[in-house]
Amino acid sequence: MPEAGLASQVAAIAAEAGRLAMARWDTDFKRWEKVPGSPVCDVDLEVDSLLRVRLAALLPEAGWLSEETADNSDRLSRRLLWVVDPIDGTRDYLRGRPGWAVSIALVEDGQPVIGVLDAPARSEVWIAEAGKGAFRNGARLAVTPRDQLAGARVPADQLPTVDSDLVMVAKPNSIALRIAMVAAGEADLLATIRWGNEWDIAAAVLIASEAGAAISDAFGRPLGFNTPGAQAFGVLVTAPGIHEAAVERLHERAVTVSAGA
Repeated sequence: MPEAGLASQVAAIAAEAGRLAMARWDTDFKRWEKVPGSPVCDVDLEVDSLLRVRLAALLPEAGWLSEETADNSDRLSRRLLWVVDPIDGTRDYLRGRPGWAVSIALVEDGQPVIGVLDAPARSEVWIAEAGKGAFRNGARLAVTPRDQLAGARVPADQLPTVDSDLVMVAKPNSIALRIAMVAAGEADLLATIRWGNEWDIAAAVLIASEAGAAISDAFGRPLGFNTPGAQAFGVLVTAPGIHEAAVERLHERAVTVSAGA
């Protein structure tokens, strides 16, 4: 387990990164697509560089996995790993919308033990430590007691007809913030049915777990981190009382998508 006070130090580093991103937010920065549909900007790279220097100084023995850094298989031999998305929700960042956050997780033996989301445009700091609860701006978080899937709130722009019994709520571009909404009781369910990257979810998954959420991949299987591919097939984060029903509803779609992947 991480030493006492380490989470606060990580939060301070995330806040520094958030200030950098905010200072550049309304300026003329370069932007491009890494691949079609995957935007990035030079602020992503600046924040990534800052985080790597600061976090490496904090725990020199930890490996590194970040959206904006070429992967290195050396991380697989490390018990400790920083898993970072310097700006999760880059599309909102580029559009001048507040739905983005700096995301930092410390993973130990395949599971996150510290998770921090710094969302300066929303004046929000989310933090969790394994076994110590999850907090937003110092207030302890708890998921809702919902036990019926119908009527569950989902951060989404639209829903397929089969899910018309669910209720859409406002959706930030950052998937980490959408997961955190379940932790805060502002949503009841977050689901993806595609291959996704560990850096998108590692910090938020711990925050949601420490708030009492049920968490799995799209098939209901446990999530693991620091895997060779640094990916999982989907993520499902729910109030505990609806997780089984959500897995059942998603199963056929998950089978179809995974077969075509």
